[in-house]
This record gives sequence, structure tokens and C-alpha cells, in this order.
Amino acid sequence: MFQNIGEILFMFWRTLLAMPQVFRQRQKVFEQLFEIGNRSLLMACILSLFIGGVVALQSGPVLVERGIGNALGGLVGISLAKELAPVMMSVLIAGRIGSAMAAEIGSMRVYQEIDALRTMNINPIHYLVLPRILAISVALPTLVLFAILVGWLGGGFVSVVNHRIAISFQTFFSNLKEVVEVKDVINGLIKSFVFAVMIGTVSCHQGLTTIGGPRGIGRSVTKAVVNSIVLILIADYYLTRFLLVIDHD
Repeated sequence: MFQNIGEILFMFWRTLLAMPQVFRQRQKVFEQLFEIGNRSLLMACILSLFIGGVVALQSGPVLVERGIGNALGGLVGISLAKELAPVMMSVLIAGRIGSAMAAEIGSMRVYQEIDALRTMNINPIHYLVLPRILAISVALPTLVLFAILVGWLGGGFVSVVNHRIAISFQTFFSNLKEVVEVKDVINGLIKSFVFAVMIGTVSCHQGLTTIGGPRGIGRSVTKAVVNSIVLILIADYYLTRFLLVIDHD
């Protein structure tokens, strides 16, 4: 475990040192941005729409029974902005994009394409890892921002059509505006950026260390997804504590 942690940190450090090479790899960065962002946007919107609806459906009747149904907008808004959207989108991207990164790089490793890159004096960190980590670090916070907005719409829609809640759009978003501040959305974006770096780094590392043929590729994909999700949940706790301390100060 400690060896893997050390290897991941060392690879991330080498990626940071390779940042001046970004301009040379801009085409691959744009390709990865399209793959991670554009092709995941519809799935992210559908997921966040129903997450917002479920939060409103579960909590709305409870608030109405206690005479504070008008507070539903703030509850849905703050939970999506600070917690649900960053975590759920990160889990989605870990499963969809992290697995693809590990499989693609792992296949290149197994079939000796990475050795061919080194033979041609092409650094795999510059050519494979840097564009992916940079692209996912930009794409995931953007997806989270879309997810927050769509989730708010989903919560507002459910609060209007559900007869046990039955509050207006105006009431819902008026309370949301009172409770949710810009810093709450920024907190969610900060979390998603950290999660994105973790997903990209872990997935690329698993791909680069793949051994054992097609079966090894399957193991690397599984490890990449599972490790990414576990790290996301652990990091979420500590990031939440850190951001709460900053907010209180």
C-alpha cells in the first residue's frame, strides 16, 4: 500500500514538473476534454436532475409537516452545491472516465506501446498522463457546475408537482437564493477539482503499472475505479472539515 502511495505521489510530482509541456500537448488535451466533458454532459445532467428531485421528494414532506416547507429550496440548494453534486459527479467520472484511462494506458503497457514511446524518446508522462490529468481537472468542475444548476431545477420541479409539498417555483428559488451563497458553490468546485486530480492520477498510475495481459488490464480497471471512489469519500470528509474551518474564520 505504501509503495503504491509513493509511486502515485512520485508520478503526480513528475506530472507537475511536466506542466511547461502543456502547449505541445494541447491537441491531446482538447481531445480528452471532449471525451470527458462533452460526452459526459448528458449523463451528468440526467443524474443530477433526479438527485435534486429525490432530495426534494424525501425532505419536502418532512419540512411541510413541521411548518417549514418554504425552507426546502435552501436545503436542496446547499446539499447539492456543497456535497451531492461534487461527490456524485466524481463517482460517475471515476466509473466512466477513470476506467477508460486505466484500460487505455494499461493496454498500451501490456502490448509494449509505452516501451515504443520511450524508444522514440517520447516521455509517457508528457504524452499520456499530463493531458488526461489536466483535462479531467478542467472538465469535472465544469460538469459539477452544470449538475448543481440542473439539480436545483429538478428539486424545484418536484416541489411544485408533488401534492405533499406543493410550493411554488418562486418560493423555492427565493429561499434557495437566501441560503446558498457563491462561496458554497465555490466549495463544491474546489472539492471537484481535488477529486478530479485524484481520479486522473490514480487511473493513469494503474494503467502504467499494468502487467499480465488482458486479465491484468481488467484488474487495473477495477483497482482504478475502486481506489478512486474510496479516496473520493475519504478526501470528502477532510475537505469538508477544512472548508468549514475556513468559512467560520
